[in-house]
Amino acid sequence: MSTFMLVVGAVIGVAYIYRHVVVKGKRCTSEAKLHGKTVIVTGSNTGIGKTTAIDLAKRGARVILACRSKLRGEAALEEVKNKSGSNQVVFMPLDLGSLQSVRSFAETFLKSEPRLDILINNAGIFLQGRTEDGLGMMFGVNHIGHFLLTNLLLDRLKECGSSRVVNVSSMAHNFGKIDFDCLNTHKALGLGTSFMQQLQVYSDSKLCNILFTHELAKRLQETKVTCYSLHPGAINTELTRNTDSLIKMLLKPLTLFFFKNTDQGAQTTLHCAVQEGIELFHGRYFSNCSVKQVYAKAKDDAAAKKLWELSERLSGLA
Repeated sequence: MSTFMLVVGAVIGVAYIYRHVVVKGKRCTSEAKLHGKTVIVTGSNTGIGKTTAIDLAKRGARVILACRSKLRGEAALEEVKNKSGSNQVVFMPLDLGSLQSVRSFAETFLKSEPRLDILINNAGIFLQGRTEDGLGMMFGVNHIGHFLLTNLLLDRLKECGSSRVVNVSSMAHNFGKIDFDCLNTHKALGLGTSFMQQLQVYSDSKLCNILFTHELAKRLQETKVTCYSLHPGAINTELTRNTDSLIKMLLKPLTLFFFKNTDQGAQTTLHCAVQEGIELFHGRYFSNCSVKQVYAKAKDDAAAKKLWELSERLSGLA
């Protein structure tokens, strides 16, 4: 019995340490104020996007909530205003699964907002299917939509001096691959519909985020705009809301204990957005508020350039 109790005690101790040290992770320590600065956060009607928006609004930024759903976006607008105590928060509709919507958003923003200091490409989806432009859903929303948005807003970022682009990726990119044959033939990263096949495509799309950041950094070298990609941590959010109900039920106990809440999950995004002195790490990948090394495939110059050129063509920029 004593041995059993020791084992149980050890397991509980390890679980406690894991949850309170690994799961909670580091916090953004910057106290930077953002009065007079403007920030866009995509997918900010829920999850870490909304939490990020609240923090930035508290710092004095003018925050643009870029969300697909008008109903949920307007509800988030009121919540962000109430929790931040700021009236400098605006909702603008943006459907990253529609190239026309991305262009309309950029046009409206550029006409109505004189500044853009931080662009946070936060939105993400875990769902197979097709966008209205015929792209694979996760490729279109998680990568192409943000690729087009960033390029359409780059000149405004450059005009505003020391600006930043923050791309929320995932450690899942470690398991990703870019099948250019599939992209050229089907405009998708993969075609399977099983949970594991969807997980692979999601991982592939997150690798696209890293490679996009890698190539973007090169193209911004002679400017004052810097860019960063990041893993926010495993987070208990609505990302898997479109998955099978049985899978969600099985995952729930794990997510409650082992996954970050949205406040914890927003910290690395905030670090990349406001932390002073990280310009040295332009184009790098962050996790737990620290710069991390990536595998060779995530900093492959040829693959990053090839993806950029393909993305230009598929988004209508080329």
